[in-house]
Formats: sequence, structure tokens, C-alpha cells
Amino acid sequence: MLWIKALHIIFVISWMAGLFYLPRIFVNLAMETDAAATQRLLLMARKLYRFSMWLSLIAIVFGIILASMQYAWQMHWLHAKLLFVVLMSGYHHACGSILKKFEAGVNQRSHKWFRWFNEVPVILLMAIVVLVVVKPF
Repeated sequence: MLWIKALHIIFVISWMAGLFYLPRIFVNLAMETDAAATQRLLLMARKLYRFSMWLSLIAIVFGIILASMQYAWQMHWLHAKLLFVVLMSGYHHACGSILKKFEAGVNQRSHKWFRWFNEVPVILLMAIVVLVVVKPF
């Protein structure tokens, strides 16, 4: 069980690193005026998005295995955590939609908006960690 927990944590950390960095690329894309630099940033964003998607799936699979092994489904904090994981997955998919808009050249949002957008996974991650560590209910 400790190996499953360790792998879950490793893949969650890796997924979060991608979700913290991808919107930073969006900030740069929103400010970029050079076509070559824009293409380079789009390539980076595409690769990071796809790689992060695999990391998220692996993290979720290990999380489900871990919860099943611990009979944790009756714990209310886990239900709340799963809600935040679903929101984090939704955020990830929203990043994919934003990437498609950048690729199509139709982004309407400013770099300032993306700076705020970049804070969403931080807040979600804080809620998840508090729920897992403190188990308030």
C-alpha cells in the first residue's frame, strides 16, 4: 500500500507541475507578438498538455486503487477531496480549450487574465492537501 501511495503522490506532484506551468505559457502567448516565438510556445504548450493528461490519468488510477485498499469510501473528507479532483480535471480540460483557441489564433483574453487563471490550481491543491492531511470531517 505504501508503494501505491508513493506513486500516487509522485504522479499528483508531476500533474500539478504541468498545471502550474501551462497557464504561465498562456501568459507568454497572450503577450507574444513574434510569430516564431508564438509557434515555439504553442509547441511547448501542446506537449505539456498531452504529457500532463497522462500524468493526471495515472495519478487518478493510483488514487482510486489507494482509496479502495483503505476502504476510505465512507470517509466524508474523501468525498470532498474527490469533488476538488473533479474540479482540477475540469481545469485541466479548460486549459485544453484555451490551447485550442491559441492554436486557432482566436484568444481574446489578456495576459493579466491568465495570471489570475494560473492561481486556480493552487487554491484547489491547497483544499485537497488540507482535506487529506487534516481530515476535518
